[in-house]
Amino acid sequence: MKSAIRPLPAYLTQRYHGWKATTYTENSAWYKRLANEGQRPRAMVISCCDSRVHVTSIFGADQGEFFIHRNIANLVPPFNPDGDHHGTSAAVEYAVTTLKVAHLIVLGHSQCGGVAGCSAMCEGHAPELEEKTSFVGTWLNILRPGYERVRDVPEAERVSALEREAVVVSLENLLTFPFVREMVDAGNMTLHGLLTDIGEGALLQYDPESNSFTAI
Repeated sequence: MKSAIRPLPAYLTQRYHGWKATTYTENSAWYKRLANEGQRPRAMVISCCDSRVHVTSIFGADQGEFFIHRNIANLVPPFNPDGDHHGTSAAVEYAVTTLKVAHLIVLGHSQCGGVAGCSAMCEGHAPELEEKTSFVGTWLNILRPGYERVRDVPEAERVSALEREAVVVSLENLLTFPFVREMVDAGNMTLHGLLTDIGEGALLQYDPESNSFTAI
């Protein structure tokens, strides 16, 4: 255990000191207010772990604006109170019942490795993900219903279509949570599905009426 834990890399230490001397010092009153008054985010964003997805940068957000949860392929599992460990479900519960966010956003993205892995797994090309010992494969099974909806899409377009399905499936699963459905039905919270194109800087929004994504 002791040999596995090492000091922070020097470049990260230097970046921290740079942030403390500039951004923090210039906004210290705001940080102290956040610490003393607690968080009151208006929205929760569920996004992918992918390092290229910079949620706060996309929206020009400051600290305290978003309650952000990240996981592989920005997926939300269906409501399943089985007493097991459910990180994403716990984050959703806290955001909705405690923080009482007004907006719940699922943010997908282009060139998603998790989505590509799900596609390969569903097509039988990634047996390692089908092993019971694969945490990633078990997690990506959440997206199998989405794959079934795009399996007949031309191969060159299938992963891109599945990236959109990752957003749609997550929105559908969110509505299986009683406390989410209650807040939505009462008009106290809205759900939003977005997809960011990393290379183009575009942001697409899901329209349930047309079952399509349109540019914002």
